[in-house]
Amino acid sequence: MLELSRKVCKNTLMETLEIEFTEIGEDYLIARMPVNSRVHQPDGVLHGGASVALAESVGSLASYAFLDNEKFFVRGIEISANHLKGIKEGWVFAKATFIHKGRTTQLFEIRITDEAANLISIVKLTTISLPKEKR
Repeated sequence: MLELSRKVCKNTLMETLEIEFTEIGEDYLIARMPVNSRVHQPDGVLHGGASVALAESVGSLASYAFLDNEKFFVRGIEISANHLKGIKEGWVFAKATFIHKGRTTQLFEIRITDEAANLISIVKLTTISLPKEKR
């Protein structure tokens, strides 16, 4: 799945933000993103929108990884974020963990931390799995 993520992220927002998926487990997925001027807000700290994009990317790919992606596609339907600490440089890591793994909807907690494991943001994401139409 990690190799597939590199292919499907080509020419997407994930590539633009340099998001890299690094680890997959039984019920979680981890990605990282560099913090630099490309993801800063005007005062030089990580933009909350970049954090939310990271969170939705890791949560959506986690849904995709744990579903039958031959039969279903995934969309985010609700996201909420609390930004707790600023960061100016380095890396942030997003770990998406299932709260609910349903057939139709999935609910994730996504914790975004810095390299010292300080909590930067906490995000809740709901995804939906929709059947692919047969052609």
